[in-house]
Amino acid sequence: MSIALLVAFGLLMLTGLPIGFSLILAAAIALVGFGGLPETIVMLRFYQPTQNFVMIAIPFFILSGMLMMTGALGQRLIDFATRLVGRFRGGLGQVNVMGSTLFGGVSGSAVADASAMGGMMIPWMTREGYPAAFSAAITASSSIIAVLIPPSIPLILFATVSNESVADLFTAGVVPALALSFGLMVTCWLIAKRRGFQVFEGGADGPAIGRVILAALPAISLPVLIVVSLRFGIATPTEVSVLATGYALLLRAVLYRDLTWASMAAAMTGTVITTGVVMLVIAASNLVSFVLAFDNVPGQIADWAISTFSEPWQIILLMNVAMLVVGMFIDLSAAMLLMAPLFVALANAIGLNLTQLGVMMTINLGVGLFTPPVGTTLFISSAIARVPVGSVAREMWPFYLVAASVLGLTAFVPAFTVF
Repeated sequence: MSIALLVAFGLLMLTGLPIGFSLILAAAIALVGFGGLPETIVMLRFYQPTQNFVMIAIPFFILSGMLMMTGALGQRLIDFATRLVGRFRGGLGQVNVMGSTLFGGVSGSAVADASAMGGMMIPWMTREGYPAAFSAAITASSSIIAVLIPPSIPLILFATVSNESVADLFTAGVVPALALSFGLMVTCWLIAKRRGFQVFEGGADGPAIGRVILAALPAISLPVLIVVSLRFGIATPTEVSVLATGYALLLRAVLYRDLTWASMAAAMTGTVITTGVVMLVIAASNLVSFVLAFDNVPGQIADWAISTFSEPWQIILLMNVAMLVVGMFIDLSAAMLLMAPLFVALANAIGLNLTQLGVMMTINLGVGLFTPPVGTTLFISSAIARVPVGSVAREMWPFYLVAASVLGLTAFVPAFTVF
């Protein structure tokens, strides 16, 4: 039954059918052709994951991100990043990376970050003399920082599959996210120095920095408030997501005073569409996971890996390679939901901490977002820059090295994420 499912899913993906529908149809083909299971069980498996209480956090975090990433707030975050690092060699590239880090703390979505940052930064960098392909490469690669910083949607999805603590996962993602941000900024500086990019004269006097810090501080504080609230048991993930939405509304309506009915309607519409897509993938992935579990695929994979490889580090390396390959072809959320049940069983068998596994999976599958042939942030950035995807991909190799370094630390140094 599992073989039929995988073959059907591969063929449906080749036709260009959206992944949610491909998963549903593949599972249906496997169940109808080989299953013989009662329809009520199948429907319950499809419907059940959307009723998890933690899932309520997803639309609220999406809405808070939609509200925070539009209006005057976005420009204030860019001003803040520009004042801090814009004066250095390759400064606008570093502003791009820092902007992604700051936006990641309010959006939790790499795709939203690539769209927002790309729309602002790529034209600006191009006007200042940066190659368009290089500007797009920075945007595409730095946008994955958003999936590591709270409120990360992929980490919430992993928590629902593995029963790990959302608070632990959010905390564990912070250090790798900051390491990735620092590594990308250093890379921008080195490339700019080698290729002779001009220094952006943005100014960095003390009073100006103080003003932009005060203007951006309310938004910068959101991920800190989320982690503190969860880590110290002040509120549950769902409660924190509602509070984050209220906080975003308060900032837009009272502090920045740029909340209009039109912007509110746009944020609500975007939230409904994004939530619908995510929930469909969640339901479909759970149905596929049920089919795989029915055939004991996770247990068989764990047994095969343990009997084939003698050392845990070899199994961890194999897991990373598998995730990198899958991430090149399947969207992050769907890949997380499909692979997490398999790798949770394998991690338990070799004693790998599940919090470490969650962050490791998120980085791996995040790299797939800026890797051909189906890299979402890669295509978004190249479209904004109006350059071929191949040109952007050729600028990517230094950023792949940074991501690989952070991934290696996450995978093989437990203290990097679990503390």
